[in-house]
Amino acid sequence: MKKTNDAVDVIIVGLGWAGSIMGIELAQAGLKVRALERGEDRLNSDYAYPKPADELAFTKRHKIMQSPHDAAFTIRHNASETALPMRELGAFRLGDGVGGAGLHWTGMITRPTPVDLKLKTWADEHFKRGELDEELRLQDFPVSWEEIEPHMDFFDKVCGSSGETGNLRGVIQAAGDPFEGARSNPFPNPPLADSLNSSMFRKAAQEMGYHPYSMPSAAVSVPYTNPYGQQIAPCNYCGFCQFYSCLNYSKASPQTAILDRLKQMANFDYKTRANVIRVEKHADGKTATGVTYIDENGDEIFQPASIVILATFGLNNVRLLLNSSIGKPYNPITEEGVIGRNYTHQYGGGFTLFFDNLEFNPFATAGPTGTVISNFGTGNIDTAALGFIGGAKIYSSQPTGTPMAAAVKKGAPSWGSGWKKGLKESYGHSMGVKLEGSNMATRGNYLDLDPVYKDRFGMPLLRVTYDYVQNDLRMLQFMKEKMEAITKHLNPTQYSHNILKMDSHFASSPNYVNTHNAGGAIMGEDPRTSALNRYLQSWDVHNVFVMGANAFPQNFYANPSAMVAGLAYWSAKAIREQYLSNPGPLVQA
Repeated sequence: MKKTNDAVDVIIVGLGWAGSIMGIELAQAGLKVRALERGEDRLNSDYAYPKPADELAFTKRHKIMQSPHDAAFTIRHNASETALPMRELGAFRLGDGVGGAGLHWTGMITRPTPVDLKLKTWADEHFKRGELDEELRLQDFPVSWEEIEPHMDFFDKVCGSSGETGNLRGVIQAAGDPFEGARSNPFPNPPLADSLNSSMFRKAAQEMGYHPYSMPSAAVSVPYTNPYGQQIAPCNYCGFCQFYSCLNYSKASPQTAILDRLKQMANFDYKTRANVIRVEKHADGKTATGVTYIDENGDEIFQPASIVILATFGLNNVRLLLNSSIGKPYNPITEEGVIGRNYTHQYGGGFTLFFDNLEFNPFATAGPTGTVISNFGTGNIDTAALGFIGGAKIYSSQPTGTPMAAAVKKGAPSWGSGWKKGLKESYGHSMGVKLEGSNMATRGNYLDLDPVYKDRFGMPLLRVTYDYVQNDLRMLQFMKEKMEAITKHLNPTQYSHNILKMDSHFASSPNYVNTHNAGGAIMGEDPRTSALNRYLQSWDVHNVFVMGANAFPQNFYANPSAMVAGLAYWSAKAIREQYLSNPGPLVQA
């Protein structure tokens, strides 16, 4: 049965970080706002003490994450292969339900740099013609550091970010990251305490001439009240962060930082188990009339709205745009079209170090504890001489202390009594030296709709065409040498690594890398090469705005959440101050 809801000013699809930000910012402007969330409602009280953390349910069975049963992707390495459905979301794990990935994120709140935002311009200045691989498709973000930094600064205040400032209004600070972009304000809170592995890494990095600093954390170090009046409790280092909702109201999430306040507003409401399948448009195709979704009873519902905000996870945003025929699909042969281009992931990996005579107490930790160096970040070294563009942060952290996620020494079986014996001998005696590396966009890595596979509503699945980039694999070999030198300086009893080799190919499972997917509906200055303008407004349908890392022209080495949130606040400001008084394109094509 097809039904029609009452009309609203704004419909938001997805209620994670971006959806929550847009919800509260536009509701505060007096608009009638409704959010539609495909998954279940998830409340802080569902995960509060004394309910125990369930490692089997959350770490292994991914209780609060998207299941391929409900929303799979198909995947292949290149356009000559036949894509097959992902039976497990292994390399990345999307959030599901209210809060999205902001519920299970680790809470590392690192920012991009000014170089990251203007990478094409920087590359043109630092590389000669022909020095970069022909496969790369670099683009600048269409916003400057000076424009976006105040909005990332506000997100720091919303989260109660804890850390050490490295660059305060252009003045380098001793304890922080000297390579970061200038901050308009210090971190709201001091950093989390070092664990043993963090302090060991810090000492080794200093002795080797690097510039270590504490991991910027969205798990607050002290009691904190944010600008929305939300109280966030100090972290108690319980060890249940990555893949979990915080048991202690300490890790910033949409629930702890925004939603409890937003739900009190009379002009905001939300519906769960509402699976949006399409953005509907007027006959001329230039404006949207609302969205169509399938509710929990299987009924098809039309939700009229004056403004449509797509704020689901980036991959799902791209799929919605394609299934709604908004923007021309990208063609990797002709390079015409914009929806699906510049898809990127993010590189991970590292070294695992075992120390027979040390006890790290990994059960007493927090996801974003850790020590980092950015000495090898993009723009911080002469990579033209090394044959690549990009970079990585190198760090040591203990994102979880749960036994099933613990490292086991080489030689132990992967299951059964032998694995249990190996775990007993290894638990508490290891630390990691890890990286997160940039991923450059290429002509051949892209997203489109699968011609064969559909979901239970008859809508085509998103097809991911992706393989590792040779430029980036060269970057990883350089980082591997630097990480091994740090590892040897730490003098472990035994160590191993899982850094990709030059002949590696992307595998969607079984090993988790990170959930930092980007691109597919990117922002830019030119509608011929971007889906969105500088305010995240669709070039083709002016009352559709698209939030998320899908807007990134390429993926930097920082975690994406700070930039995603900053862009959401930037877009909300443009809607309030420009669009509402004069609806139409905010940038002329």
